[in-house]
Amino acid sequence: MHTQDRDTRLAEAVALRERGDREEARDRLVALTADHPDDPEIAYQTAWAHDVLGLEAQAVPYYEKALATEGLGTEDRRGALLGLGSTYRTLGRYEDAVTTLRRGTEEFPDDGALGAFLAMALYNTGRHHDSTRLLLRLLAETSEDPEVRRYRAALTYYAEDLDRVEG
Repeated sequence: MHTQDRDTRLAEAVALRERGDREEARDRLVALTADHPDDPEIAYQTAWAHDVLGLEAQAVPYYEKALATEGLGTEDRRGALLGLGSTYRTLGRYEDAVTTLRRGTEEFPDDGALGAFLAMALYNTGRHHDSTRLLLRLLAETSEDPEVRRYRAALTYYAEDLDRVEG
């Protein structure tokens, strides 16, 4: 297959997904994956196509393949880490979700969505303190609410030790 053919087919499938023709997009991406089994970008787009249809278990191997090799662009890598971590969480694979989302937050520390999904996965593993700490930090760092901004320093301070008693 020629690169131009690959690029055209991929662009068409992504456009179908973006227009809401999700089943057709998935069918085309699965076919494209068969023709390009080692292409991380195609694997990522195929994972996403399954995910938006609620086919999380079927999305996992595509996400894993996309992340297993080099070649995924920065934004796609960020999306794949979030997608895989979120999908693991949805499937009840909470430790896998924590591992994947923590990797995402280490690679992309300014991505609040990765942090929020990590907080949910931490909650699911019973690490409520870590989950709440992460959410409080995220709230303090990103909220534009004037009252939250007013108490940003206190939220950040107490996020480190929610059980702290001053006295």
